[in-house]
Amino acid sequence: MGALCDGSAAALRAGRVMPEPPRLDRAIGAFQEMRVRQAADPAAEGAALVPVLRRQAALLGVAESVRVLEIAVRVGLDGRRTPPIEPWELFWYTEASTSRLWLRRIVGNMTLRSVQFHNAVRIALALAAARLVAGSFDLTHGFWVLLAVLTLSRTTVGETWAAMRGAVAGNLVGAVAAGALLIGVGQHTDAYAAILAPGMLLAFALGPLLGIAWAQGLFTLVVATAFAQIAPATWRLAEARIVDVVTGSAVGLLCALLAWPAGARREVRRTMAGLLGVCGPLVQDTVGVLTAVPPGSAPPPPTLPVLHRMRLAESAYAQFRSEPAARGSAGADWHGVLIAAHQILLGAHWLPRFDLPASALPPGAARGARAAALTAARTTDRLAALCVGSPALAERPPPNAFPPDGFPSDDLAPDGSAPDGPRPEPAPPPAAPLPALIDLEMWLTSLSAQLARAEAGLPGAGDHAAGEATGTAAPEASGGPAGAVTGPGGDGVSVRPAVRRRERGR
Repeated sequence: MGALCDGSAAALRAGRVMPEPPRLDRAIGAFQEMRVRQAADPAAEGAALVPVLRRQAALLGVAESVRVLEIAVRVGLDGRRTPPIEPWELFWYTEASTSRLWLRRIVGNMTLRSVQFHNAVRIALALAAARLVAGSFDLTHGFWVLLAVLTLSRTTVGETWAAMRGAVAGNLVGAVAAGALLIGVGQHTDAYAAILAPGMLLAFALGPLLGIAWAQGLFTLVVATAFAQIAPATWRLAEARIVDVVTGSAVGLLCALLAWPAGARREVRRTMAGLLGVCGPLVQDTVGVLTAVPPGSAPPPPTLPVLHRMRLAESAYAQFRSEPAARGSAGADWHGVLIAAHQILLGAHWLPRFDLPASALPPGAARGARAAALTAARTTDRLAALCVGSPALAERPPPNAFPPDGFPSDDLAPDGSAPDGPRPEPAPPPAAPLPALIDLEMWLTSLSAQLARAEAGLPGAGDHAAGEATGTAAPEASGGPAGAVTGPGGDGVSVRPAVRRRERGR
């Protein structure tokens, strides 16, 4: 894995495709087969086996991340066509034509939840209104009105107002300087020709560095010197420039005030809520694939809805980060929510691929895993409600009724809770495929901790989020049973009883 990371870094620095690397997916498959044989060995000690499998699960997660990184680097460097590219759902664009990519992008953003759609509608309305105003009032050089709308419009009304104040101030100063230049030089076009080149260099080089006021003022001077060479010009050219810029600024400000004036401040909440809403079912579907009877009978979990929602959330988050921090949303960990969604998406791909058991899980262990997945799904639903500010929908789900010291997983009720009355003595099941349970535990525990960190920054989460984050620590650290399939509340179904039953069976 280290060699693959070094090779990928060298390829990115050189900009060339690296030599064909060894197939890491084959190495991962062989590693998984070794883990299954190790867990099924009758001579293996159950108490010592679980920590080893947990460390191997952590190594497996790193290996899968390196594999995805290596594929992404090759896709970026050699024209998107180098097989094998798995999982295909993550790299679907490698086999898509340019027209299909554009169609996918356009269709994917044709929703009110897309900030790209917001920006396109806002600019279209502003340009249409600017064209109508310029034509109705027969403004001289009316295209400057549309140019002002294009260059001064921002994603929030506050940013638009700040940009237009600076632009109007800069144009006023530039117009005064341009008027003085036109009056002083008169009709000497040779002087304007000599001034134009250095003026353009200063305007386009220093303007972006010094700010929008300087850029607009210097651009007004450039426009005056250029127009004076085409036709005789007077100081009224500067006056027309001011009128057009002020008109375009007023039109752009009005459209910014009417069309999504808060920018991505609210949309980032809605898109994150939508992303979390589709992540919960994906967690349950992924666990359902691994716990299906017989193994392999359940279809792969659908990931396209999560990918679509993730693209919308990433776009909203990127725009949100480019805008002034909102006072009520500055502490929200939206990046943590995206990380949790990525964890869910990657787990939904590599767990069914590398952890599908050869034999069915014990019924109790399967029910416990499904109960932990249900708790994780309820947590994502609760976080989604907190994102949109619906505290009534953000009630905390009851924690799983798993005792802290664990009990035989076959005693669980169908919903994953502890049944009433005495527990019957379970029959010794066949050897449990411990690697699948351990990998599920690591995935759900890491996901639960990430969701708890994200929840701690959401408004309305209260002090419970901190307590939940403490309860989702790894079982060794928190005193829980090693090898527990842990849910968001820190409760889990222990795989250690299955190990004890195997020892009794021997």
